[in-house]
Order: sequence, then C-alpha cells, then structure tokens
Amino acid sequence: MIILESLSFQIFFRIMGNLLCLVQVDQSTVAIKESFGKFDDVLEPGCHCVPWIFGKQLAGHLSLRVQQLDVKCETKTKDNVFVNVVASIQYRALADKASDAFYKLSNTKSQIQAYVFDVIRAFVPKHNLDDTFEQKNEIAKAVEQELEKAMSAYGYEIVQTLIVDIEPDEHVKKAMNEINAAARFRMAATEKAEAEKILQIKRAEGEAESKYLSGLGIARQRQAIVDGLRDSVLGFSVNVPGTTAKDVMDMVLVTQYFDTMKDIGASSKSSAVFIPHGPGAVREVANQIRDGLLQGSATT
Repeated sequence: MIILESLSFQIFFRIMGNLLCLVQVDQSTVAIKESFGKFDDVLEPGCHCVPWIFGKQLAGHLSLRVQQLDVKCETKTKDNVFVNVVASIQYRALADKASDAFYKLSNTKSQIQAYVFDVIRAFVPKHNLDDTFEQKNEIAKAVEQELEKAMSAYGYEIVQTLIVDIEPDEHVKKAMNEINAAARFRMAATEKAEAEKILQIKRAEGEAESKYLSGLGIARQRQAIVDGLRDSVLGFSVNVPGTTAKDVMDMVLVTQYFDTMKDIGASSKSSAVFIPHGPGAVREVANQIRDGLLQGSATT
C-alpha cells in the first residue's frame, strides 16, 4: 500500500512538473535539453524549468556513474590454441562532454566491444599460450590505450581495463594438467632416487666404519691376549724355577681348552665345532695355537 502511494505521488509530481514546465535531474545524472529538436544545454542535477510551450524539451538523460562491460573474445594463439579471453571494461561519460556522449554514439557497448575484439585478436596471435598467460597486464594495457584514444572523442573515459580470465579449450587444459602432473611425478621420482642413493651411500659408509672399528677392536683384543700370555709366561717362569716357557704355554692352553669346553656344555643354544680332544690331540692343538701366536707376535 505504501509502495502504491509512493508511485502515485511520483506520477502526480511528474505530471504537475510537466504542466508547470519543471523537470528533475537526479544525482550522478545529466539531462540533455533541446530547443525545437536542436541541442540547447546540459542540465545538472536538480530542478530546472523547461518551457515546452516555447519548444524546449528533454531529449534524454545520461548517467555519469562508472559502468562495467564484460567482453568475451575467442581468438587463437601463436601455437594454434583457441582461447577465450574475458575483459572487463570500466568506463563513464564525462560531464563536460555530455553532448558528445549522448549524440555521437548510438550504442556505446557495441562500440567498446568492437575495439576490444580488434586489440585482443591483434595481440594474442603473436604469442604462445604460456606467454599469453604471463602477459595479461600487457593485453590489458593495450586494450586500455586503444579504448582511451578512441572513446575520448565520443565523450567517454576509460577508468580501468582488466583481463579477468584466459580460458583455453577443455582438451588443452586437460593436456596441460597431465603435462604438469607428469613433470611433477618425474621430479618426485628423481628426488626419491637421489634420497635412496644418499641412504645407500651413508649405509655403506656406516658399515665400512663399523667393520673398521670391529677389526681394530679384534686386533687390540688379540694384542692384549698376546701381551697377557707373555707376561704370564714370564712371571710363572721367574716364580717357578726349572719351568720353561713351553711348559707354561702348554698349561695355559690346556686350561683355556677346558674353559672353552665348559662354556660350550653350559649353553643349550650354542653352535660348536668339535675337534679331537684326547691327550695327544691336546698337545697337537697346543702346538698349533702356540705356533700361531708366536708367528703373530713376531709379525707384530
């Protein structure tokens, strides 16, 4: 009910305004006044007297607000890929050139769209698809410069030009994604192989260091055993007159032999290699061990 009353009031106001030769021009808008069909004046926002009885009339209104036009242009790149380039043109009419903007152009949007098509279809075919994506700003600048030069003569200002989207064919997008995925998989495989290589090298270096330290420990152990046996033989020979070094070595070897047999028998999970262990065999084993130790000591 309130809306109907408001509309009725506006209609009544306009009718009364026309009868009284009064017109209203809204904010951010100018009106074009004619006198007997000829341009007379540009009316600013506010209330104006237009005496229609003297041939005065309003030819129309012109908005001074910034307007936006989205233009979708299909073209082909240098590497024969069809793409859709979407450009957003923000423009407005100039108040001091309102008459040119009102009279010189019958369809502003079609005029702007024609210039956008011309610039994009002249720029994009000179570049490959990848370069086109990288040079969006250059495309926007070229479109803006061309539009600014052309539309200023018609009373319009180009506020901003944006290339909001460059969309190739679906098959091309799929192929580009597959190429990108393959490159990333190849890079991942290379990195994985390099990591495995480094791991194997480090493992080999660790094993070599471990074997070196193990060998060094065994060598020191054997050297300590030889030094201990030598000290024991010398000490026993000094303390027990009449004994030779051979007698002491035989006794030590026999003692170690029985200790070894004892340890083998005490363990239920030990793996042992059995050798002859008669009295004669013990002497033969002692001779062999003694000869080996003496040779090792001489070499050391």
